Amino acid sequence: MTVYPSRNRRDSSPKRAAESQAEFFDRVAGAYWDQVRDVINEWWSHLPDQARSGVRSRLVDRNSDSNVSSALWELYLHEMLLGSGCTVEVEQAVGTRGKYPDFLVTRDGEQFVLEAIWTSQRIGDPTQDAMSGRLLDAINGVPSPNFFLSVSIIRVGSVEPPQRRLKAELVQWLGGLDPDRVQADYEQRQVPLPTHIWQEAGWSLSFTAMPRSPGVRGRFSRGIGIYPMIWMRDRSDHVLGAVKKKGGKYGDLALPFIVAVGQAALFPEEEDIATSLYGSSVEYAHTGIASTFGRLSDGYWSPSRDNGHRRVSGVLVVDNPAPWTWAKNTPVLWRSSDPRSIPAPILPTWASARLAGDEVERKPAAAPAYSAVGLDQDWPAGEAFPRHAA
Repeated sequence: MTVYPSRNRRDSSPKRAAESQAEFFDRVAGAYWDQVRDVINEWWSHLPDQARSGVRSRLVDRNSDSNVSSALWELYLHEMLLGSGCTVEVEQAVGTRGKYPDFLVTRDGEQFVLEAIWTSQRIGDPTQDAMSGRLLDAINGVPSPNFFLSVSIIRVGSVEPPQRRLKAELVQWLGGLDPDRVQADYEQRQVPLPTHIWQEAGWSLSFTAMPRSPGVRGRFSRGIGIYPMIWMRDRSDHVLGAVKKKGGKYGDLALPFIVAVGQAALFPEEEDIATSLYGSSVEYAHTGIASTFGRLSDGYWSPSRDNGHRRVSGVLVVDNPAPWTWAKNTPVLWRSSDPRSIPAPILPTWASARLAGDEVERKPAAAPAYSAVGLDQDWPAGEAFPRHAA
């Protein structure tokens, strides 16, 4: 048994809005995606027999993209640990609460526990999530060789609007626009980009036409260029919540304990991680002398907190872990600043950060991340969605 059986796949189009992650990975054709499926199958085969069934069921879950993402995250971590010379036991009873963390790891005769958590979060106006996958796919299917579309919701109807009339109206509107004139008016005369308001069945949608670059015009591609659907919260709260959720789950472990956070993040900033773990950085002004800097007691490991947070030895963070970033993103281990924590080991492919005084001291990885997972730096090779002329 494998996760993705070998078969003749012919549909090489990008992921559709109405399509789950599991459906997309199994459906999409092309050499790029064959590489992804082959590696997932191989890494899955490296799991212990008793763990394969559960991971496979999440990888092929067509009802939960979160299940797919979390399973891929755990698969990546397991392979990275193996490739770093570790022996990995999956879901062993460890700690005073009799529960089963993800990985009990042994390296050079020393053991540590690693618990994985995948996290992503939506914020903003919930009406922006109201468009169904079918409606988004219908808009993306509008022939728009000369323009991208920016879409926003003014009003949400009680039923899904008729897609055929919407598409016909957009085709007619876009067909009457000259991309060169629109671009010149916008750049030279500050004329706003053309906007079209569509209303039907209680819905009101606003479309803005943005000219494509001349070199790519005439090709059929997705119509939507901007749709404000998913944005991430301040990562300081995001990571802090993930670590709190896992940090006290297993009681006292008597071993180094690392929480591995894989997260979807649009604009990753390391300072947000430092804030979540070590506290907010502040400047104190003094009359007649230079200002000084310090940290507030709002971090996970802030000295004023005596709540068991010392049990977490480190937080391993990877931004946007996915098959297309596995060979490129460097994991960063944020080391506990609590002197009562058991020191966390640092693998060669991990960068590290620690609190030195009130400043964060960073150290680069000793080896490239891809070396631990057996991939080339440019893997997967080729283009995910090669462009073809219309």
